[in-house]
Amino acid sequence: MESLHDKKLKYLEELANKIRETIIETLLEAGSGHSAGPLGMADIFTALYFHILNHDPKNPDWPDRDRLILSNGHICPVRYVAMAYAGYFPMEELKTLRKINTRLQGHPHRTALPGVETTSGPLGSGISQSIGVALTARLDNKKYRVYCLTSDGEHQEGNTWEAIMFAGKHKLSNLTVVIDRNNIQIDGYTESIMPLEPLREKYESFNWHVLEVDGHNMFEFVDAVNEAKAIYEKPTAIIAHTIPGKGVSFMEGDFRWHGKPPNKEEAVRALAELRSLRGRIQSEHE
Repeated sequence: MESLHDKKLKYLEELANKIRETIIETLLEAGSGHSAGPLGMADIFTALYFHILNHDPKNPDWPDRDRLILSNGHICPVRYVAMAYAGYFPMEELKTLRKINTRLQGHPHRTALPGVETTSGPLGSGISQSIGVALTARLDNKKYRVYCLTSDGEHQEGNTWEAIMFAGKHKLSNLTVVIDRNNIQIDGYTESIMPLEPLREKYESFNWHVLEVDGHNMFEFVDAVNEAKAIYEKPTAIIAHTIPGKGVSFMEGDFRWHGKPPNKEEAVRALAELRSLRGRIQSEHE
């Protein structure tokens, strides 16, 4: 992985904001879908697809590619948009999100779209799926890494913790789990519905290396990924603290935006804010 110098950081920050704008436009066209999580994870998906992952959009089944597994499939608009910008499929296809016969289903479907490693939908399954892929790499003596993106709310699922125990026992150092710690779920705030804290200590007790980062600081996230690569005796969990609805003032931190799209008026307001933010990012780097 190349170093994250100032010029590359500017490019990634501007791209992340473009991705947020396109998420809003895509959700408006679809008339359904999730807003808060995709906006909150735009920085991380940008860092992954445009700096971290060893992948080839022109050859999505390349055997030595890194594997990105999305456990919380409902935030797939951010994955689809990032993939479109990366060249996996035409940007125009984003207009088909959640429509009949689309490849861009409401939850990712493995056989529908090249570059999607697993089908996701039932929360809590992603770490188990990632363990299978990581074990395969070990048995085949392959060097690719497995990145599993999860929500914090799905850590209320029992099978998540079975998987975490298994990965710790087998010291799957080629597995990195990224937790979107945005503190919301569809019915409210995680700590009101089923408290997760102390989340870091729980992972550590199951023999994981744990890092915590600002999920909107790409330097921090890239550094954490690099540190994970240097850990050979255990898997790594990166707890990424994010703001749901990031970049749109009336969505930020509001759990009611977990599972709904903007209407036309709301989309206009959101896009105006995001375009203003992109202008500020450009000015800061000049």
